[in-house]
Amino acid sequence: MTDIIRTEKRAGYRVISLNRPERMNALGADLIAALIGELDLAEADAECRALVLTGSGRAFCAGADLSGISPGADLGSAIERSWNPMARRFQALRMPSVAAVNGVAAGAGANLALGCDIVVAAESARFIQAFSKIGLIPDAGGSHILPRLVGYGRARALAMLAEPVSAADAVAMGMIWRVFEDAALLDEACAIAERLASMPTQGLVLTRQAFAAGAANSFDAQLDVERDLQRIAGNTPDFAEGVAAFLEKRAPVFTGKPG
Repeated sequence: MTDIIRTEKRAGYRVISLNRPERMNALGADLIAALIGELDLAEADAECRALVLTGSGRAFCAGADLSGISPGADLGSAIERSWNPMARRFQALRMPSVAAVNGVAAGAGANLALGCDIVVAAESARFIQAFSKIGLIPDAGGSHILPRLVGYGRARALAMLAEPVSAADAVAMGMIWRVFEDAALLDEACAIAERLASMPTQGLVLTRQAFAAGAANSFDAQLDVERDLQRIAGNTPDFAEGVAAFLEKRAPVFTGKPG
């Protein structure tokens, strides 16, 4: 664990907190590297079957740490070194992730949250695609994720106008899953993670893969994806346990182990 990341191990899942509250958890290369390191540790822990990502202090994440970016710098290289590996990491996790957005989520911080499988937010949370304020475009996967959540018309307006979106409005437009009272947010997010950790982990991850493929596929091509992923899911111990539990009229005990 590093000073700029805090991780709490709980039964079946971990809570990872961005821990740079004095800078509203702004993302620099060091914080991104530390976050990816914590994801590696979580994946190496066989007992960890879900993650909660949140921020320390009054913000989830204010986006890029602009103090570390010089005018004229090659932002493409910086993205390739740090931002893209972080975004790809969440899409490839072997377990589901839950973002608990506890305050402002701006720029890459907003898209970091939206890259998680399930996003919940405090009533006071705000989502801002702040890139146009400094002449940039959405990154950290935002140009891919946001239009698929809210539609291209809304996504273009949100990105170009950089208007803040309240947690309630984010739910209404399909950007996030649910909103909770500020004081209850982390407990509610952890309850979701605890539930996910008891479910068939491989099936959940394969579901993520199926939805990701479906965004670009034709209907026929997606049927082929479903066939191939269902074959994998059908060979997992959790499928066998789910069927047995159904036939025996008992609650299943899933392990999350691959086939």
